[in-house]
Amino acid sequence: MTTQETFSVTRRDFVKATGAAMAASPALMGATSRTAAETLNVGVIGCGGRGTGAARDALMASENARIVAMADVFPDRLESSRGALSGFGERGTAAKRRCTSGFDAYRSVLDTDVDVVILATPPHFRPAQFEAAVRAGKHVFMEKPVAVDPAGIRRVIAAAEEADRRGLSVVAGTQRRHEASYLAAMGQVHDGAIGEIVAARCYWNMGGLWSKKHRAEWTDMEWQLRNWLYFTWLSGDHIVEQHVHNLDVVAWAIGAHPVRALGLGGRQARTQPVYGNIFDHFAIEYEYPDGQFLMSMCRQQDGCPSRVEEVILGDAGRLVTRPSHAVVTGARPWRFEADNPSPYVQEHRDLHASIRGSGPRLNEGRQVAESTLTAIMGRMSAYTGQEVTWEQAMNSTLDLTPPAYEFGPMPMPPVAVPGKTPLV
Repeated sequence: MTTQETFSVTRRDFVKATGAAMAASPALMGATSRTAAETLNVGVIGCGGRGTGAARDALMASENARIVAMADVFPDRLESSRGALSGFGERGTAAKRRCTSGFDAYRSVLDTDVDVVILATPPHFRPAQFEAAVRAGKHVFMEKPVAVDPAGIRRVIAAAEEADRRGLSVVAGTQRRHEASYLAAMGQVHDGAIGEIVAARCYWNMGGLWSKKHRAEWTDMEWQLRNWLYFTWLSGDHIVEQHVHNLDVVAWAIGAHPVRALGLGGRQARTQPVYGNIFDHFAIEYEYPDGQFLMSMCRQQDGCPSRVEEVILGDAGRLVTRPSHAVVTGARPWRFEADNPSPYVQEHRDLHASIRGSGPRLNEGRQVAESTLTAIMGRMSAYTGQEVTWEQAMNSTLDLTPPAYEFGPMPMPPVAVPGKTPLV
């Protein structure tokens, strides 16, 4: 099927066909299943707050899961993570000999008998670590976003395809895909509750987050790694690192990725060097294959109203979603009123079921890669002031990899200036 033929399929047809393919594809039936009673050995790569939280969620998801190996570039984060997980007793306490630090420490985790690995380092490192995990035959939970540039996206998509060939399970940290309220809401949309989708809006507007000042004993590289949110090469900027959640929900509803983006953004409230080289606000207009458009907005500015939600507009109604909240208004009104278990635990529960063969085989690699590229193309447009098509973004040579992974000098790239920063 050609790209144009794919675009001509209706949203409901796309969703139904995708579900049927997932159920029938032999490639998804691959790796050897494990019974619920068997231990799942879990490795953690990236032991900051999110990695520690994901490890905790994995332990809560299955009483037979245990943390057996850990890695982080910094020894102090390894120790703080081990301490945070010690409340789970032996299940949460990896032996010290299996806890390693350094830029290549992730390889030592992959060389152990782990069944599944949690990838929670800063997003820049995700493509290489995902590739290595798949080559090592490991099932994967990888935090979003999965790359910071198009070069990384292409690597993730290729690794996801290889994971399919090997029958490996892959779940991404887009936890709304595993949240009861969102699953029920998308069921309503794909069943026609709001009619045909014509437009959408989505938001992640909030105040500022943590930051770490440059200590005298830190090299430039260490400071940037410990302050990773504020460097595009590490986080992708907050449109990629955070707003990807909302963009993923819109892709889920429409059943397609956008074909072009035109955006604006800048740096007004966070101008000090401690905030690296990222923007503090973005607004992007995306166009989708059948003419739908999305108005996307995100900011991290103190003293401004917060709003984190998605609004899906159809020709017969409207859906509004945010965590634990889903409401349809229009011809077929509906409201989510059921229990809403923690999606952070549920995504690991679903991954474990996929590994054990007690649930559908999951590989969310390409799905999250496309949502990440959606965010990246919005950033590319805002940074340069130019319209960016999907093909331009996917084929771009932009690669933010630094010259070397070593502790030492690391000049900060300049803040992008729309109209002057070139589109690569």
